[in-house]
Amino acid sequence: MTALLSVEHVTRRFGGVVALDDVSFEVPTGEIVGLIGPNGAGKTTAFNVITRLYRPDAGRVVLDGRNLLRTPAHRVVRRGIARTFQNVALWPSLTVIDNVRVGAAARSGGRTPLEVLEYVGLAGVAYRPAAGLPFGTLKRIELARALASGPRLLLLDEPAGGLNHEEVEELGRFVRGLREDFELTILLVEHHMNLVMGISDRVFVLNFGRRIAAGTPAEVQRDPAVIEAYLGDEHAAA
Repeated sequence: MTALLSVEHVTRRFGGVVALDDVSFEVPTGEIVGLIGPNGAGKTTAFNVITRLYRPDAGRVVLDGRNLLRTPAHRVVRRGIARTFQNVALWPSLTVIDNVRVGAAARSGGRTPLEVLEYVGLAGVAYRPAAGLPFGTLKRIELARALASGPRLLLLDEPAGGLNHEEVEELGRFVRGLREDFELTILLVEHHMNLVMGISDRVFVLNFGRRIAAGTPAEVQRDPAVIEAYLGDEHAAA
C-alpha cells in the first residue's frame, strides 16, 4: 500500500545521547502501525520529530509525498496530523468542550466538538472544567481534541496508560473503530503488548534509538532480537 508517512534515515541527538540513530519506517495509508520498544528507545522522540517539536539532525519525514520538515510546527495539524501525549496536555481551566474546540479551530474535521465528545462518550461533561476530572477522562478529552481537527494521520502515545485489563481490551476495539469511522491512519506507541499485537497491521521495534525489527505482529513476536531486547520469552509466538 502507498505510505502516508515515511520516516527516512532520521537521526536526533541530545548532546552526546543519540535518541534516534538512522531510523526509517513507513506508515501505509489506512493501517494501524505499532511503534514499540523499551523505555528510552526513542519512540516519543520519533513522535516529536514527526510533529515538528524536534528537528532531526539528519534524515527527513515525508507526509503524502511532501517533505514535512518544510512545514512550520504550528501548521502540522493543517497538514492532517494530530496526536495525543503520554502525559496529558490540556488546559485545566477551560471546559471540556473548549479544549476540544482548540482542535476544531486548528483544522475543521467535519464533526462538531460536541459530536466528537458524544463519540468518545463525554457529552455529559462537555461544559465542566477539565480540572479535577479522572485521568482516563482527560485522555479521552485529548483524543477528542485530536479527532476534532479531522486528521488523516493520528499519533497515539501510550493511550492505554493507567487502564486495567478490561479497559485495555475495550480500547483495542475502540481504536479499530476509530480507523473505520474517521477513515484514519494510526501510528501507535504503547507498552501493552497484547493491545499492540492485537490491533496493529505491522509493527516496528526500536531499541537504544535504532530500529531492530519490522513486520507483522506474528513476525515481530518471533524475532530473536525483539525477544531479547523487549518482549521476553513469554511473548514469543508458539
